[in-house]
Amino acid sequence: MAISYRKQNKVWEYRITYQDPITKKRKEKSKRGFSTKPEARIAAQEMEQKLLNGLELTEDVLISDYLPSWLEEYKLGAVRKNTYMAHKRNIEKHLVPYFQKMKMRELKPVTYQKFLNTLVSKDYSRRTIQIIHGTMRSAMERARINRKIDFNPCDGAEIKTQKKRRSDEELAYVPTDKINHLLREAYDYGYIYYVFFKILIETGMRKGEAAALQWSDINLKEKTIKIRNTLYFEAKNEDELLADTKTYTSQRTIGIDDDLAKTLQFHAKWQNQNKLALGDNYSHKNNLVCTRPDGSFLTKSTLFNAFSRILKKAELSPLPIHSLRHTHAVMLLEAGASMKYIQDRLGHKSIQVTSDIYSHISKRIETETLDKYEEYKKTLRK
Repeated sequence: MAISYRKQNKVWEYRITYQDPITKKRKEKSKRGFSTKPEARIAAQEMEQKLLNGLELTEDVLISDYLPSWLEEYKLGAVRKNTYMAHKRNIEKHLVPYFQKMKMRELKPVTYQKFLNTLVSKDYSRRTIQIIHGTMRSAMERARINRKIDFNPCDGAEIKTQKKRRSDEELAYVPTDKINHLLREAYDYGYIYYVFFKILIETGMRKGEAAALQWSDINLKEKTIKIRNTLYFEAKNEDELLADTKTYTSQRTIGIDDDLAKTLQFHAKWQNQNKLALGDNYSHKNNLVCTRPDGSFLTKSTLFNAFSRILKKAELSPLPIHSLRHTHAVMLLEAGASMKYIQDRLGHKSIQVTSDIYSHISKRIETETLDKYEEYKKTLRK
């Protein structure tokens, strides 16, 4: 490694020449604009030390080039398929379009904070912004570890959305006195949708978990269901269809009641008749519980459209399918279940997550119970 200095137009410049340890090619690093030679020498020594430590500051690397490379090199095969796809969506939909021509070395904390604020202004939920931020922060942290940048510009960033306290109206769920009506409309609309949505209501599964259920996961004698997978709706072939659950705690075994067990028992007979009728034309590969009559899986768009139409027929307000998971939790709370039981049944990572979502429902039920108790005491005084 060699360092040289020169003065031109009253300013000093340093130039460092060195050999790339991998390619063995000769490279240069230079900078000008110093008032004196000692200033240039100090800056050159700092750069020399960084180069000796393996930190070559590649100022021409674009964020839009680095992020896809990071995704393939460090996430593909190292994280769950759904996590990988979430990172991919964040990069393609949000990060690359915003930071199109920006170089790695140009990204500063203030610039990154402005990006997060832009997401806030577009009314993305706090959770969505946290997920996007997680992708970028992880990618930049790897760049820092690999000595491509001096520091992580995402550290210390804040998501400025106000965390609103949930209310019954804000938490989407089907009122318990409307559930039977909803299921009747689902049955009239299409038997397979009735089975699918009933499973969601009776178990609190995520739609991907229910769609990935295999008959080997169900024990009708013991009345239990093992939740082991989630359906990868974007799969290009059946081999990619089953993916890991959202988190490790999402893998769980839950009990079911007699009513759901009987529904599944009937459904198994219905499905076996289809298998016999269609023979080799039936899709046997994954032995899924919730399928079309030919055994093929239910697509996300099919489920979304069906649920939307069923709600309309039931004269209920538009709701996401995920609302049926909340509906199950509300049913459990009204039945007197503890937060710990609900956490385990829904597969939440911590009881704090469960409490954050449903504590206001629990307080509302407690208040109603106390009101009933107060009324009961009044009758005793008479």
